Amino acid sequence: MSSPASAANDDPATAIVTRETLKETLVLDGLVEAVRQNTVSAQTSGRVVELPFEVGDRITAGTRVLRLEDSEQRARLEQARANLEQAETDLVDARQRFERIRAIRNQDLASEQAFDQATNRLNAARARRQQGLAGVSEAEQQLSYTQVRVENDGIFALRHVEPGEAVRPGQPLFDTLAPAPLRVEADLPRRYMAQVREASRARITLPEGQPLESGALTFYPRANPASDTVRLRARLESPGTDVVPGMLVKVAVVVARRDALWIPARSLIRRSELRAVFVLDDQDRPRLRQVRVGIENKGRLEVLAGLDAGERILTDPDAAARLEQAPPADTEGSHER
Repeated sequence: MSSPASAANDDPATAIVTRETLKETLVLDGLVEAVRQNTVSAQTSGRVVELPFEVGDRITAGTRVLRLEDSEQRARLEQARANLEQAETDLVDARQRFERIRAIRNQDLASEQAFDQATNRLNAARARRQQGLAGVSEAEQQLSYTQVRVENDGIFALRHVEPGEAVRPGQPLFDTLAPAPLRVEADLPRRYMAQVREASRARITLPEGQPLESGALTFYPRANPASDTVRLRARLESPGTDVVPGMLVKVAVVVARRDALWIPARSLIRRSELRAVFVLDDQDRPRLRQVRVGIENKGRLEVLAGLDAGERILTDPDAAARLEQAPPADTEGSHER
């Protein structure tokens, strides 16, 4: 008694030709930077006598980061206070003289000329006092500038000067930055600006491939004529403590979209110059058909010509040969001899 004839194989795996939008992307080199970063410059002259912070140190708002030698500023303040004291003494004398002249003038014992002189002297004394007050205020401010403090919490990012170095007003002293929020900047070729602006988003990844969540893109208002690029920015959302300013990242932006047909890459037959797939006809019979393919993306092939959306193909080309070689199934069972 022989074993019954069986079907040659299970039905081969198939796939449907699908139509989806193809997004062409351009990958840019990006740089992570702090949204809030600041260069602190000197507002008075002097020699640096104290700068205890190193790059990477955390600093809190109000901390004195740098101190300048202040003997010159203190001397100016003492002189300004002396000038103010003299001006106030002169004002008291001028006011007393004015009051005396005014009193006897009312009794016709003082001339108009004497009264005018007393009035002018009083006004001049008042003006000198105001100048003295302004001088003291300016000197106090200049002295306060020798104590350089930060306004916000942050990280000490860069030294521009060292202890012992003489500085002048406007000279950079150090840089600070806030550890959050962070953003990414990249330079985009200007010809892609319209397409990228329409998409308004970018895919940002670390060099090892870890994606970073980001917000909408913004663009600098002017292009760089030397490189013909436009700088774009994207704020990072919850990047984590491993992402810090200065890191390099990859920024992928969509620069074109088009409809495309897709098939599994494993379904393609490559024989010399031939590119083909097995297409199932109405009777589920595999028919070899030549195709023209485009790019491959994540295990799928773009089909440029030869197929229509909705057609069924074999995902395993070898299955077609097995299907053709299989004997027909015995629908009435086996026969004994």
